[in-house]
Amino acid sequence: MSQSTNKDLGLSHVALLVRDLDRSIAFYEEFARLHAIHRREAREPLDAVAWMADGLRPFALVLVASRSLQDTPLGPFGHIGIACSTREEVLYQADEAERRGILRSKPRDDGPPVGCWTYIADPDGNTLELSFGQEIAFTTETPQARA
Repeated sequence: MSQSTNKDLGLSHVALLVRDLDRSIAFYEEFARLHAIHRREAREPLDAVAWMADGLRPFALVLVASRSLQDTPLGPFGHIGIACSTREEVLYQADEAERRGILRSKPRDDGPPVGCWTYIADPDGNTLELSFGQEIAFTTETPQARA
């Protein structure tokens, strides 16, 4: 059996169908601090595709624009989670989302391992969770998680 040289193994992306690619890119740049790393026109029934990433890990949010396909939004509970660097960032973004009328859940702090979190609606009705203080890394560092 040959050894793979592919560095992108395991969980690699989440894909969302969007109506307006530019509007969705702007939303995820602002609220999730993601950046477009790839963009292309696509073949029917798709119009265009953009990959967005944080540059910290090999994982992408794939935004797929289509005028002819329809999909259900992720949420209201199902969500994409983004960890923020400070609690203040979560609170600031929640205030901005409330000002724009897209706040789904006011910020709350549930303590460890959940931390401070809020829900925001993206332009297509998907739910984005911003959080600070969630403790996910400790679970991936255990011997059971590496097995």
